Amino acid sequence: MGALVIFLIALLIGSSHLDVGEGQTTFNIVNFGAVGDGKTDDSGILGNVVAPEANAWKGSTECWLCFREVNGLFLYGSGQINGNGASWWTQGKGTKRPTALHLHACNNLKLDGLTHLNSQMNHIGVYHSNGVSISNLHIYAPGDSPNTDAIDISGSTQVFISNCFIGTGDDCIAIKGGSSNINITKITCGPGHGISIGSLGEDGANEKVEKVYVRDVVFNASKNGARIKTAPGGSGYARTISFEEITLINTRYPIEIDQHYCNGKAHTCSDKGQAVAISDVTYKGIHGTSSDEQAIYLDCSSNSEGCTRITIENVNITLSTLSANAKTLQVICNNAHGKAINTQPVVSCLLPGFKRPFI
Repeated sequence: MGALVIFLIALLIGSSHLDVGEGQTTFNIVNFGAVGDGKTDDSGILGNVVAPEANAWKGSTECWLCFREVNGLFLYGSGQINGNGASWWTQGKGTKRPTALHLHACNNLKLDGLTHLNSQMNHIGVYHSNGVSISNLHIYAPGDSPNTDAIDISGSTQVFISNCFIGTGDDCIAIKGGSSNINITKITCGPGHGISIGSLGEDGANEKVEKVYVRDVVFNASKNGARIKTAPGGSGYARTISFEEITLINTRYPIEIDQHYCNGKAHTCSDKGQAVAISDVTYKGIHGTSSDEQAIYLDCSSNSEGCTRITIENVNITLSTLSANAKTLQVICNNAHGKAINTQPVVSCLLPGFKRPFI
């Protein structure tokens, strides 16, 4: 299928919903108000798009801008996609809210240059796509906006995310089940809940994530930094994951593995049956300040071998001067196996042995 190239992002003004499926490869900009004669200034058409408020919504609550099975999609420009989410955020957890930009089975996808603001729920969701490039995006929502993940990747492979500035109310980037070969580099995250693997294994699901490489990231006043979260009772694995060359600026929970995550809450549920196996995770070259006493928290399941082959190397975390109530940095390990080399604070709680993962 030929490429669908969208530069004309403002074609959606006045529309509550766009759903593009297989077979649609071109839009005629004249049909959306542009002249397109090579002389007339069409920049007003190529500007910003704002979603209707919740009380005027007439489209799907799954997604606002929806692309399905469109290969070679190239969405670029300097305009803004504004989800106008404030009217949705106050409606409570039971309200279904659309993902602002939903991309399903769009192989050879490229997103570049746009600004995404105030999504109703997630800003960008990429699902079951192969060969994805996301670069030079600015994604912003208030730090207290609920469930406004910036970029969610699910069931996708060969994904490259780079040079993005993100501040939001939930995960800056979330890598979910079925994803592999994910490269994330040169990201600034904050506010937000860091770069997360998961959550995985909710409702007993079997989910697998592997080969995720995160490098050259700044967490600035984010709630979380490098994070892996799984729910008790799930299965599958999260393996071959690295967080390297990370800068922390007043980050609340810099390094965290949480195998007791459920119902959207951290470290709250007890072990239940099986657990997602976590192995071959590397934290290397991480330095900066924590805004909380809890600098490193590896909370692994007791219903398997826990987390195995964890490496923490050349990590230097100090307490932020903004943390008036904190006294001493803490390192907590529950059923985590691995090794620590040259760390501050000292990591002495890892269990010995580089055990094979329990799968």
